[in-house]
Amino acid sequence: MEKLLITIAQGLVDEPEAVKVDRDEPDESGVIVYHLHVAEPDMGRIIGKQGRIAKAIRTIARSVAVRNNTKVMVEID
Repeated sequence: MEKLLITIAQGLVDEPEAVKVDRDEPDESGVIVYHLHVAEPDMGRIIGKQGRIAKAIRTIARSVAVRNNTKVMVEID
């Protein structure tokens, strides 16, 4: 999942080397939280107009998680 998020984000930003993904351990309900970090100037590119790109990234991550029988949440930091 980390590689997928990094690949998507690197295609959208001007500084692809600054993209980083951290993963938290599953919480009590089994949700794994992924933290997507990008350079400050690229934050708008990842979020998109009215959050559309961020929503699309989260949708892709959830669809992959469903195939793997897991629950995920993506936070953009």
